[in-house]
Amino acid sequence: MLYQRLFFPWLQRLDAETAHEWTLVALALTQRTVMGRAVLRAIRGAVTAAPVSLFGLTFPNALGVAAGFDKDVRVAVGLAALGFGHVEVGTLTPHPQAGNPRPRVFRLAADGAIINRMGFPNEGAAAALPRLQALRREPRDFVLGVSLGKQKETPLAAALADYVAVMQAVFPYADYLAVNISSPNTPGLRELQGGNYLGELLAGISHENHLLAAQHRLSPRPLLVKIAPDLTWAELDEILSAVQAADISGIIAANTTVSRPPLRSPQQGESGGLSGEPLRQRALAIVAHIQQQTGGRLPIIGVGGVRTAADVQALLAAGASLVQIYTGLVYEGPRIAGRILRQMAG
Repeated sequence: MLYQRLFFPWLQRLDAETAHEWTLVALALTQRTVMGRAVLRAIRGAVTAAPVSLFGLTFPNALGVAAGFDKDVRVAVGLAALGFGHVEVGTLTPHPQAGNPRPRVFRLAADGAIINRMGFPNEGAAAALPRLQALRREPRDFVLGVSLGKQKETPLAAALADYVAVMQAVFPYADYLAVNISSPNTPGLRELQGGNYLGELLAGISHENHLLAAQHRLSPRPLLVKIAPDLTWAELDEILSAVQAADISGIIAANTTVSRPPLRSPQQGESGGLSGEPLRQRALAIVAHIQQQTGGRLPIIGVGGVRTAADVQALLAAGASLVQIYTGLVYEGPRIAGRILRQMAG
C-alpha cells in the first residue's frame, strides 16, 4: 500500500517511460551490493519455495517478469531478489535500435493498463553481452530467458538471419530463448505468425539451436514462441501446428493487443499495444485453447493482466505452467511477487 499511496503518485508526475528509466536506475544501483540485495529481499518478504520443473530447468517459482521490462539486461538480479523466479530480458536485436519517437508509453490508470509503441528500443546484442556473461559467471538462483527480435528495417524474408544473429551472441548465457514474432510495434512483424514465413522461420531457428548446442558443447536451449492475442482461433491452430512440427518447446501467450475493449482512460486513443487488466480474459481464453488443442503437450507461459494471486491461479488452472508479469509490477510496485507467492502458499 505504501507504494500506491506514496511512490506511485510521485512517479505518475513523470511521463511513463522516464519513470520506468528511473526505476531501472534505482534497481540497478541497489542490486550491486550485498546490502542492496538484502534490502530487495526484505521488500519481497519471506516466501515459501515452490519450484516448477519445466523445459529441463528448475524455476524457483511460477512467477516471472515478461520481456520489455529489462530490455538491456540491467536489472535481472534485482528483479530476482524481489521474488521473481525467472526474468525474460530483451527484446534484443542484432544492432542497436532507437525504437519509435517519444512519447511512446502511456498509462491508462483507470483501466489498470498501459499502451506502448516502443518498437524494440535496445542497445543491441553486443552491448548486452558483457552483462549476460557476468550473470553466467556468478551463482544464480533464477532462470534467465532472452527474447529475440529482428531489426525494424529487416524485410520479413530476411528475418531469420536477424533471429539467428542474436541467438549466436546470447546462446551460452541464456537458459531459454523466446522468439518474439508478435510485437505490434515493429511494422509487419506479426505477419511472421502466418503464411509461408512461420514454418521456415521456426525450422531455421530450431536448426541453429542444435548447431549452437554442438558448437558450445551444451544442451539445445528451450525455444519458446511469443504470440499475439489478436489471432483468430483458426490462425492460432495453424501456429500450434507449425510450432509442434518445428521442435519448439513452448508458447508464451500473449503479447500486447491492438484491439481496444471498452476503456475509461483519456489515453485510450493512443496507438500501440495494450497490456494490463483489459487483456486478462483474452489471455486466459488463449491459454485454455492451447491447452485443449494440444492436450497439455505444449507448455505455456501465461501473460496478461496479472495483478493478484487469483489472476496467477486462474492462468495456471487454464493450463499455464508459468506466469509472467509486467504491467502489474508498474501499478502494484516491488512487493507484488512476494505478496502473490505468499497468498498462493496459503
